Amino acid sequence: MDITTINTAIQSKKDILLQHPLYKNVKTIEDLHCFLENHVFAVWDFMSLLKALQSKLTCTTTPWFATKNPETRYLINEIVLAEESDLTLDGHRQSHYEMYIDAMKDCGANTTEIENFLSEVHSLQNIFVAIKTSNLHPNIKAFLNFTFTVIEQGKPHEVAAAFTFGREDLIPAMFTAILKNFQENFPDTDLSKLIYYFERHIELDADEHGPMAMKMITELCEEDALKWEEVEAVSIEALEKRIGLWDAIEEHIMEAHMATT
Repeated sequence: MDITTINTAIQSKKDILLQHPLYKNVKTIEDLHCFLENHVFAVWDFMSLLKALQSKLTCTTTPWFATKNPETRYLINEIVLAEESDLTLDGHRQSHYEMYIDAMKDCGANTTEIENFLSEVHSLQNIFVAIKTSNLHPNIKAFLNFTFTVIEQGKPHEVAAAFTFGREDLIPAMFTAILKNFQENFPDTDLSKLIYYFERHIELDADEHGPMAMKMITELCEEDALKWEEVEAVSIEALEKRIGLWDAIEEHIMEAHMATT
């Protein structure tokens, strides 16, 4: 097996995501707020996947020891550099999660739910309890549970699979569709920070992080057939959970539409 085989195996799931009706249902500024207020959980837990990979593929403790593969060490550190401390629209340094939060606030979306959730995570010191006791949609809970189960139990190539095929590889095409929808539906609304965030992701993931993540998978799996099979299984489940997240956001939007008619 190789990257081409994995891409073939997951193509039907990617097609469902790229053709999901959610995009066409984001029609008003309220719909946009609903999208952002739910999608932000995926923006946040992506950072945990990223740091889990850095922890597994580099030495982040002392005393320091060189990890086995300098190539994967380089690849993940390069991705972390941009994701955790990228340049904002006004030239400051922020993580992409912080950029997203700022963009939400700038366009009037509510950040209370994600901030309260993170406060609970910090207070409880147990992500799984925080997820279980939250009032999040069951699909969002399932999405988060999957992410942190992979982080806690997954081998490096499995975490890399969730990161690469469930997130990085998908983001350029998916966010391009979302961005076009926003630009068409909200021409008079200042979405400059949000558009910058999306465009930055498209630029980084298509040109740099996507290819880097693919190379990282290849380096981690090499010629090990079992590892490739595990990468395929995790990738498929990651995409299924993303479809569930999109279904949940669409459900929230449609419920809001019904409540106002």
